Amino acid sequence: MKRRTSSSVASASVATTAAIFLDKDGTLIEDVPYNIEPKNIRIYPEVPSVLTALSSAGYKLLVVSNQPGIAHGYFDRIAVERAGNALMEMLLDAGARVDGFYYCPHHPDGKVRHYAARCECRKPQPGLLLQAAREHGIDLSASWVVGDILNDVEAGKRAGCRAALVDRGNETEWLPGKWRKPDLVVNNLDGLLRHLQQKSNVQISGIR
Repeated sequence: MKRRTSSSVASASVATTAAIFLDKDGTLIEDVPYNIEPKNIRIYPEVPSVLTALSSAGYKLLVVSNQPGIAHGYFDRIAVERAGNALMEMLLDAGARVDGFYYCPHHPDGKVRHYAARCECRKPQPGLLLQAAREHGIDLSASWVVGDILNDVEAGKRAGCRAALVDRGNETEWLPGKWRKPDLVVNNLDGLLRHLQQKSNVQISGIR
């Protein structure tokens, strides 16, 4: 499983913190296949204000991303971690603090032997979420997974979270399954924020 780039790790004997687990490509930033160049990162316009509001409401914000380009030999882990750090710094500059960046380097058809494997951390498997939950003391039943394809939804459901699909047109297969029905479908992250505002007794500022 992956090595995290966040330097702050919360540990707790009892998980009491809720989190928003966020897919990266197609959810937070424009989906450019195998893009690990920080200069090419384009954050969706609503993302910084939504993340700021969610963080202010007490949610931990954790990015969880499949990075099969490592297994295919397109780039290495250092490049992915550089891009992840750049994204977190860009969000922080915009006022949104992300608490951790987690990624899976594997793919069963990969060309790099060490990473050419079936694993528990590649979404739709829940391994990245379970690791992040252990390290940050997360109550998975109170948390959400947010992504732009149904593999993100499935990973969240398998981990015991609720799941929101951000339908930006990136899901093209729509394969059904026991774990693949989202609790919420929205067009962008503003929709998630509105939903949480309506369902929560905690006031979440930042609704537009």
